[in-house]
Amino acid sequence: MSANEDQEMELEALRSIYEGDESFRELSPVSFQYRIGENGDPKAFLIEISWTETYPQTPPIISMNAFFNNTISSAVKQSILAKLQEAVEVNLGTAMTYTLFEYAKDNKDQFMENHQPVNSTIPISSIISVETPNTAPSSKKKEKKEQLSKAQKRKLADKTVKQNWL
Repeated sequence: MSANEDQEMELEALRSIYEGDESFRELSPVSFQYRIGENGDPKAFLIEISWTETYPQTPPIISMNAFFNNTISSAVKQSILAKLQEAVEVNLGTAMTYTLFEYAKDNKDQFMENHQPVNSTIPISSIISVETPNTAPSSKKKEKKEQLSKAQKRKLADKTVKQNWL
């Protein structure tokens, strides 16, 4: 079978396997993305696999350069890519896109065990010392001052001026 025939068969299989899967995206007939982990999961990451002209006899191009992965350190990305490359070598010559996505899903926790978000947030409690007052907060509400119109203010001012003259 030629590389093109292998690719066509794998493309058909991927479309049927991942139909309706929100984590899978077909960018082109030879390029695919898969989000490993749920939306909102800080350890979720995105893998992009692109086939070369001679794939599957030659390795696909695997990338983690998607904007989605900006919170993952380059060391963790390199570690994930290295492990995926090992899986590529074992599967060279066979359709492996599905295998690589599933391998990443199965090993997500192991891949991300050293993950520290690049833009990590520090809890406010560790920055600000929180003190509780000794007395209970008063339940009195601030009295709302009455809003006066201009005419009412003039009358009040006139009264005040007249009283001062007397």
